[in-house]
Amino acid sequence: MAQHITSTTPLSSTDSTNITEKTNIWQVILASSAGTVIEWYDFYIFGSLATFIAAKFYPQGNDLVAYLSTLATFATGFIVRPFGALVFGRLGDLIGRKYTFLITMFLMGGATFVIGILPGYQTIGILAPIMLVLLRLLQGLALGGEYGGAATYVAEHSPDAKRGYYTSFIQTTATLGLFISIGVILITRLSLGDEDFKEWGWRLPFLLSLILVIGSYIIRARLKESPLFTKMKAEGKTSKNPLKESFANKENLKMVLLALFGATAGQGVVWYTGQFYALSFMEKVLKIDYLTCYTIVGVALVFATPFFVVFGSLSDRIGRKSIMMAGCLIAAVSYIPIYQAMHAFAGPIVEITAASTSADGTAIPSVMQAASPNVPILTLLVFIQVLFVTMVYGPIAAYLVELFPTRIRYTSMSLPYHVGNGVFGGLVPFIATYVVAETGNIYAGLAYPIGVAIITFIIGTLFVKDRRHVKITD
Repeated sequence: MAQHITSTTPLSSTDSTNITEKTNIWQVILASSAGTVIEWYDFYIFGSLATFIAAKFYPQGNDLVAYLSTLATFATGFIVRPFGALVFGRLGDLIGRKYTFLITMFLMGGATFVIGILPGYQTIGILAPIMLVLLRLLQGLALGGEYGGAATYVAEHSPDAKRGYYTSFIQTTATLGLFISIGVILITRLSLGDEDFKEWGWRLPFLLSLILVIGSYIIRARLKESPLFTKMKAEGKTSKNPLKESFANKENLKMVLLALFGATAGQGVVWYTGQFYALSFMEKVLKIDYLTCYTIVGVALVFATPFFVVFGSLSDRIGRKSIMMAGCLIAAVSYIPIYQAMHAFAGPIVEITAASTSADGTAIPSVMQAASPNVPILTLLVFIQVLFVTMVYGPIAAYLVELFPTRIRYTSMSLPYHVGNGVFGGLVPFIATYVVAETGNIYAGLAYPIGVAIITFIIGTLFVKDRRHVKITD
């Protein structure tokens, strides 16, 4: 059992360059990122299409209940991610990083494709939501193994002095995946028109996943195993039981818990508030039309994404902790004013279609929509939220890698990351939407991400140590 978490040996110029001399780091980053972007794309199109999925896979009659049911199904994919982290993290520490994240990529792509061809509630009844949940669980398991493998793989190819910079490119993949999912959905919807998209066109973004996965496999199959893992395996030093070493070792378990409550929980809620709840808030609460909402979020993501690399690189110079804690605190104190401003600049909500009755006597509710949203200001407000995301998320991969030894790194770092993001972060849209519906206060849902971000700031500030100077070669 490993007794030391990391080495604090000072860096040398030789140590910081020996890995990149053997491997083209940009080839590693490109291949790792390509697959991870696609996995995030697969994972996010479900949330972006929640309204259409609700109409197809759940009984109709109460739109709010159907939408909340879809959000709950969306959340199951996040909740199961820690189990994927354990399953695939163990495999990654036993057989290697490369082969494990090839498996997760095919699992994710296959589940996503099947969602695209799955019959709806009117065709197969209760089996539709049951199978949808099962496929969502498979997506969550796959993503639980993907991120840890990609982040570990890039970190173990990176020079110690630039670990934050190089791993920050992996951090852009989640936002790029969301951006691509929004782009594909917009193009498909505008090309087909609302009626055809609502009826069958929403399936196309899911079906596209199969092509993307095949392309990503071709790129990833050319990769070699991580040099640190290869060396450790050749010396017979790989872990025989990664789960036991990760969580039965008191010192390592302490690091896992600190990583969760002092970093990834707050990072998770900041991430999903800025990139998911902002979209849901504009569409569901402020009643801004879908095209404007997606355009606002898409433009904000384009301008904010480079800051993942900015803050990742900055963390190599001033440390990971200070940037992440600042991001949690600033987000927590800013959310209420930002969302109040979003409400103010959304404009008044007016009735654009009056209530009526269909030919079969079914009541058709009126359609309400924001009359004149201030798009530039709203884009700026979403950009600011995504900027908070880049602060907490840009340095996180390097921070997690530096906490744990090579022999159990994949397993140990994956669990706190996916509990923080999958559970604490992934529940933001559902909890916030539910709280708003129950209280009638459109800002009440923000209490959850604000509370978690503050807890992380306190624990992280008091107990987390910055480890940017450590070597990860054990």
